[in-house]
Amino acid sequence: MRVLVVEDDDRVAGALCDLLGRHGFAMMRAAGVTQALAQLDDSVDIVLLDLMLPDGDGFDLCARIRGARNVPILMTTARSELRWRIHGLHLGADDYLVKPYDARELIARMLAVHRRMRAAAPPAPPSAGRVVRVGGVRIDLGRREVTVAGDRVPLTRKELALLEVLAEHPGIVVRRERLLSRVWSSAYEFDAHTLDVHVAAVRAKTGMRGLIETVRGVGYRLGDG
Repeated sequence: MRVLVVEDDDRVAGALCDLLGRHGFAMMRAAGVTQALAQLDDSVDIVLLDLMLPDGDGFDLCARIRGARNVPILMTTARSELRWRIHGLHLGADDYLVKPYDARELIARMLAVHRRMRAAAPPAPPSAGRVVRVGGVRIDLGRREVTVAGDRVPLTRKELALLEVLAEHPGIVVRRERLLSRVWSSAYEFDAHTLDVHVAAVRAKTGMRGLIETVRGVGYRLGDG
């Protein structure tokens, strides 16, 4: 999941980016309204928005973001008064968290608003009948089945989900944070090595190390066997 942190305090922004980075999120940081609007593109999955910015008002920025994109917005601010919380939600914020906050609650709220946004999005085209072949491995996305030389491979639910995400766009690199977001519903269900362990398990069970290629520092992609 790619997060745009809109925060003018370098110390706060640095600590926040470091925290979320350790939990598998990809970070972008904007110190004000102008930078935030310049960095807001289709790669952003959620916006963490402080309200006290040097070049404009966070409430106004929230309204402008909501008018441009249907991206989840979580306001993080020291303004605790009820009137400000209500105002932010009316402008289009999906949630409002008052500083100081617990890191576990922040991540839980981020994942919750992201899940709600995904659930409300139009359904993706059905993959029934689509089959991806990599060397001797056959990935049937419709039947959710993986076979090698006609024999079914006994993958776990998470291993199968991982392979399915990679098979949606064969040969395209999928970032680590996107895999973690798609396969694991909570940032606390895995540690830093869980994704790598599952990739190794899929390679071992299919007998094809080249099935999943590692793109160092970025993520993984479905190989050519």
